[in-house]
Amino acid sequence: MAASIPKIGWEQISPAPVVLVFGKESYLAGRALQRLRALLLLEDPELEVHDVDAGQYSDGALELIASPSLFDEPRLIRVENGVKATDAFIADALRYLAAPVDGTTLVIRHDGSTVRGKKMLDAIRSTPGAIEVVCQPLKRDELVPFVRAELRLLERDATPGAIAALVDAFASDIAELANAVRQVAQDTDGTVTEQVVRTYYAGRVETTAFAVVDAVIAGDVARALVTLRQAIATGADPVPIVAAFAMRYRQLAKVSGAGGGDGQAARQLGMQDWQVRNARRDLRGLSDALLCDAIEAIAHADAAVKGAERDPQHAVERLVRQLATRQAA
Repeated sequence: MAASIPKIGWEQISPAPVVLVFGKESYLAGRALQRLRALLLLEDPELEVHDVDAGQYSDGALELIASPSLFDEPRLIRVENGVKATDAFIADALRYLAAPVDGTTLVIRHDGSTVRGKKMLDAIRSTPGAIEVVCQPLKRDELVPFVRAELRLLERDATPGAIAALVDAFASDIAELANAVRQVAQDTDGTVTEQVVRTYYAGRVETTAFAVVDAVIAGDVARALVTLRQAIATGADPVPIVAAFAMRYRQLAKVSGAGGGDGQAARQLGMQDWQVRNARRDLRGLSDALLCDAIEAIAHADAAVKGAERDPQHAVERLVRQLATRQAA
């Protein structure tokens, strides 16, 4: 059985004789290709870059491009559209993979949407020294680590609430999410907070989980339900909505037992001054008994949206209706 090659994430890409960039997430694939080119340029600024469309390929072109030049410059051959590769390209790629050219990096992009080129993919995956860069769409629970990684690249810090707000507002498009992270990081100073995100992207965040929580704490049943349904209609998932409730009510519970001024309490609790100030405002209409009941209801809803019940949307709507109605009473 042929040995399989390493499978890595886009951010782990490194120079190799043959690189397969596989998966349907074109944004991550583009980032991988950009990173690889930058790394190769660092190794040698004389790098020659050639682009090939496998779907419009002419017989013999790969061998011609990969042939060593007079000055032996390193080469990067980027092959797009591997999913529509012509028979000629597949045949030439198989010949090339049998004996890759020294100093040349061959990158083949294939989105995996069809089995076209399976023999070529199998050959790449058994080529010594080759690597496979996996670029599949990220799941919801993978978006928070993605945002954290983007912030690290930008050398910026953000609070968990800020990261959750960004994910909640831009979860439907990873390119938009990455651009939003970059923009807010470049245009603001200090730690990126939830309030910064909500202010900066007010148009996108207004129907997110945080707006639902605000309406519930205000005791506005109608606005809470309308905002929830708008959020779900635009792609918000019940799991992070319940998580937003858990985060806010945990803050309320922490602040309810804290003494001293807002600044002192914030330092003791590891929170921002404005968070303590807002929490104390919200606690004015919330008794200890109601707070305990709310935390218990959130725990039940958390289990429900994670599989304990068949309809997670119904579970989160029940939570919203229950908490908002009690708050309004």
